[in-house]
Amino acid sequence: MHLLIPAAGAGRRMGHDRNKLLLGLLGLPILGWTLKAAAAARSIEWIGIICQPLDRPDFEAIVDRLGLDLPVDFIQGGDTRQESVYNGLKGLPKDAAGVLIHDGARCLATPGLFDRCTAALETCDGFIAATAVKDTIKVVDASLTVCDTPDRAKLWAAQTPQGFKVQPLKDCHDRGKAEGWVVTDDAALFERAGRSVQIVEGEETNLKVTTPVDLTIAEFILRQRQE
Repeated sequence: MHLLIPAAGAGRRMGHDRNKLLLGLLGLPILGWTLKAAAAARSIEWIGIICQPLDRPDFEAIVDRLGLDLPVDFIQGGDTRQESVYNGLKGLPKDAAGVLIHDGARCLATPGLFDRCTAALETCDGFIAATAVKDTIKVVDASLTVCDTPDRAKLWAAQTPQGFKVQPLKDCHDRGKAEGWVVTDDAALFERAGRSVQIVEGEETNLKVTTPVDLTIAEFILRQRQE
């Protein structure tokens, strides 16, 4: 399976002026943990890191430090996540039939999750890893007044990896670009194009490191795994 890692963002919510994936976590940058998990999966055969030129030398140093035994390519990122993934799709090897897309900041995903996601593409054209929502969710308006309480049984929290057959996803990106669609993930492009998106059971620990609190939680989880 081919894996794309969008890593072209910044660290504003983390309080840093550089890419948050370069922040240290138990002696290794955040991106390093993500790469280690992906490389340990039986099904991943190629990784593409989508990044900005400013960060590429640091990311290359992380890859060299890990000594990964699978190909890792670097792809120019865009101004948005949507543009970055579009660039990543164009940078895939020509024989790529399926692709997993995984946020670099979700550094706690396990090799097993990558392998289960790879297997899911044998039976569908698109899926997202997700977990069932435990909390009651409220819909509120601009004045912070509750408008609605959705049925929790129908709510799932989206994670990554998200996985797709390559050609249908390229078609959705092409259509989105032509029609000016703006989305926050690739599954939304699939949905908007009328294509089916399935659910693969995610992991409770597969959090996205976005704030300093998330970094502390990630450190705790990694320490627990090492004991």
